[in-house]
Amino acid sequence: DTAGQERFRSLIPSYIRDSSVAVIVYDVANRQSFLNTNKWVEEVRTERGSDVIIVLVGNKTDLVDKRQVSIEEGDAKSREFGIMFIETSAKAGFNIKPLFRKIAAALPGMETLSSTKQEDMVDVNLKPTVNSSQTEQQGGGCSC
Repeated sequence: DTAGQERFRSLIPSYIRDSSVAVIVYDVANRQSFLNTNKWVEEVRTERGSDVIIVLVGNKTDLVDKRQVSIEEGDAKSREFGIMFIETSAKAGFNIKPLFRKIAAALPGMETLSSTKQEDMVDVNLKPTVNSSQTEQQGGGCSC
C-alpha cells in the first residue's frame, strides 16, 4: 500500500490513530522488509500505546526457494514485541482465514464459540418450507 512508501510517511499516524488492529506484513523472501518491522511496531506503539492489537505476518510463504526469513525468526520477533504472529501466502490463500479469525478472537468483547452458553444460541433453518417453494413455482412473490 502507498502508506509504506517514504513520500506518504506523514499519512501513517492518521491511519494508526483510530485503529484497533495493526497488521504488519513482511515478505519472507526479503530480509530488509523483515528488519523494517521493528520500525513499524515502534510507530504503532508510539501512536497507540498498548491499546492496539498488533499482528506480525510473514507473507509469500509460497516462495519456498527464495525464503530469507525463517518462521523461527518471525516467531522470535513476535515474542520479543509481545505481539501475535502468523505466516501466510496471499497468492496461495494459505492461512488467510486463520489470520482474520485470530484477529477477531483477540478483539475486546469477542468470545469463542466454546465459551458461548448453549441457551444463548439460536438455530436458524434456511431450508425453504413447502408453502414457499409452491409459491415460487406458481410465479408468486413474497408470502408475507
